[in-house]
Amino acid sequence: MNLMLPLMQALPKLPIGRAVEIALDFIIRTLMPLFDAITWAFNGTISALEDALLFLPPIALIVFIAVVVWLVGTKWLALGTSVGLLLILDLDLWGELVETMVLVFISVIIALLLSIPWGIWMTRSNTVEKITVPFLDFMQTMPAFVYLIPAVMLFGIGKVPGLFATLIFSIPPPVRLTHLGITQVPKELKEAARAFGANERQVLTKVELPLSIPSLLAGVNQCIMLAISMVVISSMIGAGGLGEVVLMGVNRLDIAMGFEGGLAIVILAIVFDRASRSLGNYREIRTRFKHKEKEVKR
Repeated sequence: MNLMLPLMQALPKLPIGRAVEIALDFIIRTLMPLFDAITWAFNGTISALEDALLFLPPIALIVFIAVVVWLVGTKWLALGTSVGLLLILDLDLWGELVETMVLVFISVIIALLLSIPWGIWMTRSNTVEKITVPFLDFMQTMPAFVYLIPAVMLFGIGKVPGLFATLIFSIPPPVRLTHLGITQVPKELKEAARAFGANERQVLTKVELPLSIPSLLAGVNQCIMLAISMVVISSMIGAGGLGEVVLMGVNRLDIAMGFEGGLAIVILAIVFDRASRSLGNYREIRTRFKHKEKEVKR
C-alpha cells in the first residue's frame, strides 16, 4: 500500500471537469442568442398555460381531471383524485400545484417526442444502439443535482432551466422501454407482415408499435415519475411550484410547511402514477369508451 501511494501521486490528473467547463463556456458564448430565444419562448408558453389553468375555477379543473382519470381508470380512482386535489386546494397550495403540473406536462410531452423516435432509431441501427446505451447509462446514473449546473448556466434562474433539467433527467426510461418493446415483438409476426407486402413503415406502425404498447406506456409512466421528482429538485434554481414550498420549509425548519408541500407532491405523484398505469390495458379502455358512449346515447 505504501509503495502504491507515490505511484498514484505521480500519475497526472485528467482534466475532465475542466474540459467540460471549457466546452460549456464555448457553447454559451457561441449560442447565447439561441438560448435567450428558447428561454423567452418557453417562459411565454409556461406562463400562458399557467394563466389559463389558474383562470379556471379550481373546482371546475378538479372535476375535469377527475373525469379524465375516470375515463382511463376507474370511478374509485377518480373519486380518490377528487379528494386528493380538494385537499391540496384546502391547504392553499393550488397555485403551486398548477405550476408543478405545467412543468411536468411540458417536460413529459417534449421528452416523449424525443425519446420514442430515439428508441425506434435504436432498433433500426446497431451503431446507434451501441452509442446510445452507454450514453443513457451516463444520464441515468449522474446525480440529479448535477443537471442544475448547466441548466442555470445556459438559461439562468427560473422555470426554463428547471424544465431543461427535468427534460434531460426524464428521457432515458422511455428510450429504453421503446427499444425493449419493439425488440420483443416476435420476428415471425414481422416476417409475416413483410410476406403480405408490408413495407418497413407499415411493419412499424401496424405490427411493432401496437404490440409494444404496454412497454411504451411503462416508459410514459416512468417518464412522468422522474419528471415529478426532478421538478421538485429544480425548485432550488427558481422553478417554483410545490418543490419551492418544501424547500422553504427546510430552510425555515418549518415542519408544517414542509409536510404539507410534501403531501401535495405525494398526492400528485399517486394520481399521475395510477392514471398512467391504467392506460396499460388499452383494449379494455377502448371497450370502456364504447360502452360509455352507448350509455350517453341512451
